[in-house]
Amino acid sequence: MIRVLVADDHTIVRETLVAALDASGECMVVGQAADGIEAVDQCLRLQPDIAIVDISMPRLNGIEVVRRLRADLPQMRILVLTMHQEEEYVLHMLRAGAAGYLRKDAAMAELLEAVRALGGGGLHFGAHATRAMAMQVQQARPMPADPYRDLSPREREVFHLIVDGLTTKEIALRLDIGIKTAENHRQRVFAKLDVRNAAELVRYAARNHLID
Repeated sequence: MIRVLVADDHTIVRETLVAALDASGECMVVGQAADGIEAVDQCLRLQPDIAIVDISMPRLNGIEVVRRLRADLPQMRILVLTMHQEEEYVLHMLRAGAAGYLRKDAAMAELLEAVRALGGGGLHFGAHATRAMAMQVQQARPMPADPYRDLSPREREVFHLIVDGLTTKEIALRLDIGIKTAENHRQRVFAKLDVRNAAELVRYAARNHLID
């Protein structure tokens, strides 16, 4: 049995995936997560064989989730399952360490095929992702710049909390850190990304496909 964790903030989508995977007879869903932080925490605790991860999730973007999981659990395979079709998403996820990428309009049979492939140590990229990678090679285009630049893991987390509209005090409470420490993180995020305030940061996040 392939041990799987499903991370998606849409409850109906997540529960449908869980039911289909459990019914396949090939998988055992060992955990579910509704946001990026929960996905990372549960994967570290449960250590599934495969994590199926959406891109747009609260608290921590899927790109950063994949990056953290690849660093902390290099043996675990990550399948991105998303509605996003922009080429940049495919390339960002590939660079972050995803072993597979499917759009949510894929057939359930292909999802199970992807899970089997990743469970066996292989890769699986849907037709859309494969085209994006082929275009990257054929046109010899450089990989898109990392939108997080040189933000530390904590600063990336603060980045998304600011984008979600949290104040410095709320960020301090959410992360269990001092208000001054939270403000220092906030200012470093602004400085490193060359933005002046939260509104500019939101525009930066949207421009770089880090939010919907």
